[in-house]
Amino acid sequence: MATRTRLVLLFGGRSAEHDVSCVSARHVAAAADPDRFDVVAVGITRSGQWRLVELGDPLPDRLATDGPRVAPADIFAEPDTVVFPLVHGPLGEDGTLQGLLEVADIAYVGSGVLASAVCMDKTMAKLVCAHQGLPQCRYRTATANDDAARVAEEAIADLGLPLFVKPANMGSSVGVSRATTAAETIRALEVAGRYDHALVIEEEVNGQEIEVAVLGNAEPTASMPGEIVPGAAFYDYADKYLTDGAELLIPARLSEAATAEAQHLAEVAYRALQCEGMARVDFLYDADGRGMLISEINTIPGFTPISMYPRLWQASGLAYPQLIETLVELAVERYERRRRHRRVDL
Repeated sequence: MATRTRLVLLFGGRSAEHDVSCVSARHVAAAADPDRFDVVAVGITRSGQWRLVELGDPLPDRLATDGPRVAPADIFAEPDTVVFPLVHGPLGEDGTLQGLLEVADIAYVGSGVLASAVCMDKTMAKLVCAHQGLPQCRYRTATANDDAARVAEEAIADLGLPLFVKPANMGSSVGVSRATTAAETIRALEVAGRYDHALVIEEEVNGQEIEVAVLGNAEPTASMPGEIVPGAAFYDYADKYLTDGAELLIPARLSEAATAEAQHLAEVAYRALQCEGMARVDFLYDADGRGMLISEINTIPGFTPISMYPRLWQASGLAYPQLIETLVELAVERYERRRRHRRVDL
């Protein structure tokens, strides 16, 4: 990165995580070194319009609604451009936006189409992890079209109570419910079904919630683990973004052996799912039995002031501005490598 790089922040989007994405973009823009980056902010409105945005300090909802409309082709046309996708959830984190960037032949931060799509779909990610022999909590899958009463009865018989019901393709705990009765399980299935057709039902694990940040392409590195102590029954959307109820502990309250286990499993899962650039690997730690259980892998983790991904790297010795610079360098390295392997002279 010998010259100043044009860094396009893409944020907002049409998913339920729109507001979180806007907050992430504002803080990445503030942390990016102006001597290294010419930051261009492009907000995607809830209706799908792309707009140039002046990133100051307005309310999150306004970040992606002000400014002139712009076409993606115009954004990507300028040389020395790297895109930093900060669009959380569907139509941003699920491989669709990554596919657009691949077709546009432009460097971008984070995982490619396949890893983004698989990690976004919790059912597919669990299948890959299971194939690799990685430890996970017990789970079942269902769809929004299934009979909720039957699904609830079978899930309770298999997994017991309490249990968690989640949309397969959503993040930030949107649409996630904890159910303690059959009636609550049926209701949880209905709530999750509003956000996705594919649903995941998981056993409750009585243990610590552990998160590890991973950084890199072919040779990823794991941060020290952090721990989340929820302020509610579980680490829900309000706990993550609206209140100060959750306690975030860095480093996590783990033994040296458990710390090493979390870091090792995070790197193995990262490679197994073909992640690149960055990801946050979440665990449930059952200290009295099964040890570290992989919960999910997030390929576009939050970058808000209270988000664990940048905080974990800061605690591990990599400050926020240097983290952004490293992510851009990894994006360029990946882009150049992929271009070398494309054959256009068939």
